[in-house]
Amino acid sequence: MSRHLECLPLRLHHHAFTTDDHEKNRRFYEDILGLPLVAMWIEHEVIDGEHVDLGHAFYGLADGSALAFFQFADAQKQALWKAREQSLFVHLSLLVERATQIDIEARLAKAGLHSFRMNHGFCDSLYVKDPNGLTLEFTVDHPDAQNIARTMAASAHEDLRRWIRGERIPNNNWRPPV
Repeated sequence: MSRHLECLPLRLHHHAFTTDDHEKNRRFYEDILGLPLVAMWIEHEVIDGEHVDLGHAFYGLADGSALAFFQFADAQKQALWKAREQSLFVHLSLLVERATQIDIEARLAKAGLHSFRMNHGFCDSLYVKDPNGLTLEFTVDHPDAQNIARTMAASAHEDLRRWIRGERIPNNNWRPPV
C-alpha cells in the first residue's frame, strides 16, 4: 500500500459549525463579510435514534466549497451540540487576495467589529471572531508562496523530528522579527 493516497481530497466541501441564531449569523457572513447564502436546508434527521429538526445554512466560497452552520429546533439539543469557543489556535483560515482582505477589514471596522493582523512571513493574516465564537483567518499568501511551500516540504519530516526531540530553533526564515 502506498504511503499517501493516490488521489488526495479535491477540496474542502464544507466546514460545519453551530449557531444559536441563523439571522444574526447571516448578517455577519452575508451583510458584513459579503459571503452569499447559497443554501438553507431545513431537515428532519434521525441522530442517535432521535428525530431532530435542524436548519443548515451554507455560505459560498469561490471554489464551490462553503461555510455551513447548524441550528437545532430543540433548545436542549442546541445546548448539547453547541460548539464551544476555542482559543486563537483553533480557527478556520481562508485564502484571499490582498484586495479582498482589505475590503473585509474595512467592512469589519465599519460594523464596529474587532479584528487584528498578524504577519507570519509565509502569509499575512487578518483575524476576527464570528458571532458563534469561531475564529476566522483571512490569509494572503507571500508572493513567493510556491517556493516557500517547496522549501518547507523538502524538510518537513526532519523538522517534525527536530520538534519531537525538543529542538526549538525557529525555521521560519520569512517571518519578520518579533
